[in-house]
Amino acid sequence: MVKVIWTDSAIQDLDDIGNYIAKDSKRFAEVTVERLFNSVDILEEFPKAGKMVPEFENELIRELIRGSYRIVYHIIDDFRVDVVTVHNCARLIGNTYDFSEFEGG
Repeated sequence: MVKVIWTDSAIQDLDDIGNYIAKDSKRFAEVTVERLFNSVDILEEFPKAGKMVPEFENELIRELIRGSYRIVYHIIDDFRVDVVTVHNCARLIGNTYDFSEFEGG
């Protein structure tokens, strides 16, 4: 089984998403954040469940699409996956996280 680790950056993304949605509906914000957080559970058994991020040519940088959000994760090894960012699909991925360490796969 793979250990899924949420990075500080990804946790901050979830907080930001929740705070933004809560301006209109606190309940919907809670539900959305909980669903996003729980949606990575599949990675424990199937770390390659997500597709490769099209902006990068790196098999280890993958994403799950959940609603209008992209959950981007990095396969560290056979035992660990790091969730690196969660952001709205309408935003450019390069504007949300510094992926320079992953370029060139």
